[in-house]
Amino acid sequence: MTPSPKILLITPPLTQLNTPYPATAYIKGFLRGRGFDVTQADFGLELVLRLFSKKGLNQVFQAILDGAYEVSDNSQRMLRLRKSYLDTIEPVIKFLQGRDSTLAHPIAMGSFLPEASRFLQLADLEEAFGTMGISDKARHLATLYLEDLADLIKETVCPHFGFSRYADKLAMSATSFDPLENELQTAPNLVDQMLVEILDERLQEVQPDVVGFSVPFPGNLYGALRLAQLIKQKYPHIKTLLGGGYPNTELRTLREPRVFNYIDFITLDDGEGPWLKLLEYFQGQRDIAQLQRTFLLQNGEVTYINGATDADIPHAEVGTPDYSDLKIHEYLSVVEVLNPMHRLWSDGRWNKLTIAHGCYWKRCSFCDITLDYISRYETAPSTLLVDRIEQIIAQTGQTGFHFVDEAAPPLALRDLAIELLRRGVKITWWGNIRFEKTFSADLCRLLAESGCIAVSGGLEVASDRLLAKMEKGVSIAQVARVTRDFTAAGIMVHAYLMYGFPTQTAQETMDSLEVVRQLFEQNVIQSGYWHRFSMTAHSPVGKNPEKYGVVKVGPEPGLFADNDLWHEDPQGADHELYGPGLAKALYNFMHGIGLEEPLSFWFDFKVPRASHPKNMIAQAVEAIGKPDSEKQNLRVLWLGNAPEIKVEMKTKKGRTFHNALLTFTEKTEEYEIKTSPEVGQWLHTWLTRLSEDYGTKFLLKDLAADYPEGQPFTFQEFLITDTWLDLRERGLLVV
Repeated sequence: MTPSPKILLITPPLTQLNTPYPATAYIKGFLRGRGFDVTQADFGLELVLRLFSKKGLNQVFQAILDGAYEVSDNSQRMLRLRKSYLDTIEPVIKFLQGRDSTLAHPIAMGSFLPEASRFLQLADLEEAFGTMGISDKARHLATLYLEDLADLIKETVCPHFGFSRYADKLAMSATSFDPLENELQTAPNLVDQMLVEILDERLQEVQPDVVGFSVPFPGNLYGALRLAQLIKQKYPHIKTLLGGGYPNTELRTLREPRVFNYIDFITLDDGEGPWLKLLEYFQGQRDIAQLQRTFLLQNGEVTYINGATDADIPHAEVGTPDYSDLKIHEYLSVVEVLNPMHRLWSDGRWNKLTIAHGCYWKRCSFCDITLDYISRYETAPSTLLVDRIEQIIAQTGQTGFHFVDEAAPPLALRDLAIELLRRGVKITWWGNIRFEKTFSADLCRLLAESGCIAVSGGLEVASDRLLAKMEKGVSIAQVARVTRDFTAAGIMVHAYLMYGFPTQTAQETMDSLEVVRQLFEQNVIQSGYWHRFSMTAHSPVGKNPEKYGVVKVGPEPGLFADNDLWHEDPQGADHELYGPGLAKALYNFMHGIGLEEPLSFWFDFKVPRASHPKNMIAQAVEAIGKPDSEKQNLRVLWLGNAPEIKVEMKTKKGRTFHNALLTFTEKTEEYEIKTSPEVGQWLHTWLTRLSEDYGTKFLLKDLAADYPEGQPFTFQEFLITDTWLDLRERGLLVV
C-alpha cells in the first residue's frame, strides 16, 4: 500500500439518469479536504451511454438474433425495426442531454421515433402536455422510446435491467445471500460484460489502491458485487469498501461470510469517518481495533469493529460536495411520468446538498429514527451553506439545487434564504420539509424569493387519529394552512401519502382519500403519491409491533439483510384491496379530473362513504394567522427596492397640507404610496435600510421604537392601516 492511497469512488448502476447521486461527491469533497487523491465515477450513467449507443444497441440486437430467446410479438416488432432504432439512438441521447434541441420538432410530430408497446399509453398525451410545449412532449416520447428498448433488454439479454435499478429484486428483503451468490456465479450477461469493461478501462486509467462503492438502494448492490468480483479476480491488491443507504438500513446485523469474497470492508452510517479510519489503517497509522462502524472477515468469521474513540465528523466539517470527474453535461433529462414532483425529480440537473444532518423531529413511528442518518441532528451555519452553494455552482455551472434533508428545518431554511438574498446568489431549489406551523405565509414568500420552486412533505394517512398514533406532530388543518401558504407563494406542494398504517380501518382509508380530494379541490396541493406502509426493523413500529396493534409474522432471521418485516394487521382493513383505487383517484385529481365524483367511483368493490364534511379543508384554509401586533420579536425584511421620497404641499380652502409620496420601482411594476411626511420619512429610512442590509437583524419592535411621535395612529394602530397592509402585500415580511 502506498503511503497515501489513490482512491476510486464508484456509484454502481443504477440510480437516476438526470443527475448524479451525491454520495461519492460528498465523500470526495471530504477526503480531498484531507489531502487524498480521489477520482469518482457514475457507472450507471456510463453503462446507459454505452448500452444506448449505436454500437451497444447493435450488440444487443445481434445477441438476441444469435440467442435462443422466446420473444413476445412486441419484441419481434422491435427486432424488425432494428435499423430504425440504430439510426435514431444516438440523436435521441444527444437530444435528452440537451445537446440538440432542434430534434424536439420531428420527435413531437411523431414521425421520427420507432414505436413499440410503451407508446400505447399515449391516449391522454395531448391533454397532459397541452400546456407543456413541444420540448417536454418530445422528451416524454423519447423517454418512452428508451423504455421500449429497456423492455426488450429485460425480456432477453439482461432480465435484471431497469433505468433506475439493476437486479434490485435480488437484494430486497434478502435475509439469505443465496440469490445474489447464485447470480454472481453465473456467467456475466451482455450488460454485465459492458459494466466490467467500463471498470477495467477505469482501473487501467486511474490505477487505484482503494475502490469504494456507494450502494444507496437494493438496485445498486448486484452491480457493486459484480464489479468487486472482477477486482478480486484480476486486481486482488486493490482494497474494496462498500457503504451507503443499503448497508445502513439492511446490513446492520450482517453475519454472512460469503459477501466478503467480493468486498473487503462494509461500513455503516455516514461514510466520512469510517472510510477515513480505514485509509489511516491502510497507511499503517491506525490499529485495526480502532476502526469505526466496519464489518470485515477475521479468521473466517464476520467481525464488527467500532473501537474508534474519535467523534463523528460534525456536519459543519464534512466539506463541500465535489462533483469533479462526473460527466455533468452527459446526464439525460427524461420525462418519465406526469406526476409534477416525480417530473422534477427526473428532469434536469440538480446539485444535491444537505442543510442539516438528520431529522429535528425524529419521532414518526414508521421511520428509521433509531439510525444515525435520522437520529443525529446537526446543523451548519447559513454562511457555510451558501459558501458550499457558491463552490458547487463554480464547479458544475449549474444553479439548480435539491436539498436532500429528511426534513429541512424551517428556521435553517429562513436563515439560508436571507443569506442567499444578502449575497445576491441566484439559485432554484426544492426539498423535503415537515408541514410545520413555523412555515408562515411570510416565510413561504421569503423561501420563494430565495429560489424555492417546490416542497414535498408528509401528510401520510390524512387522519388525525392515525397522525397522532404515528406521532407525526401535524394535524390535517395545519397541513391545509401550510400548503395554502406555500401555494400562495407560488411554490408547488407534493404530499407523501400513506395507506395501510397499523389499525387503519376502511372508513379511515376513505376519509383520508376525501381529505386528499378536498386538498386538490382547494388547489393547495398539486402533486402526491400513495405509499403502502412498510414495517421496518429500525422503526418504532418494527421494534414494538404490539404497541401499534400489529403482529410480526416474518421473515425468519438470516445471515444477510434485515430490514423489511412482514406483519399482519388484525384490527385494520384489507389494505391491499385499496391500493389501485387510491392510485387511480390520485392520478385523476392531479389532472383536475373526477373531483366531483363520489369516492366509490374509483373502486370496483363496495366502500364506506367518507364521514368528513365536504367543506372541511375549505374551512381550514380560511383560518387567519396572528396579527402583526403579536409579532414584535420577529424579524422584518423588505424584498423590494429602496423607494424614492418626495414631500408635496397642497393648499385647500386656505389651509396647507403636506404629504409624502413614496415611489417604488420594482421588476414588473411601479407604484406609489401616500402618507404623512413624518411616517413617509420613517418608512423611507427603514425600507432603504432593509433593502440594503440583509446582514443586520431588525425586529418589528425596532421599527416600533423608532416610529414618529404625534401621529394620528399609534404604531399598533398603524399596523392595520391600508399603508402598512399595502406594503405587507408587496414584500414587507415579518419572519
